Amino acid sequence: MRATPYGKRLLLQVDDGTICSIPQQWTDLAVADPEIVIGKRRALFRVADLLGLARLVDQLSGRVVSRGGGV
Repeated sequence: MRATPYGKRLLLQVDDGTICSIPQQWTDLAVADPEIVIGKRRALFRVADLLGLARLVDQLSGRVVSRGGGV
């Protein structure tokens, strides 16, 4: 496992020798998220993830507008 600015990452070697880096939360090594556990896995999205998505949409919308283009 390696710590990066993006969080803990696991380095996996694929059959052909390629090394892949994946987030720890994609594996069963990650600690269970309390929001998911308390919600008994009923929610499709976590609040933090939806807020992050909203920020990303705002940022991307601002970039498109600042370039003078539209979607």
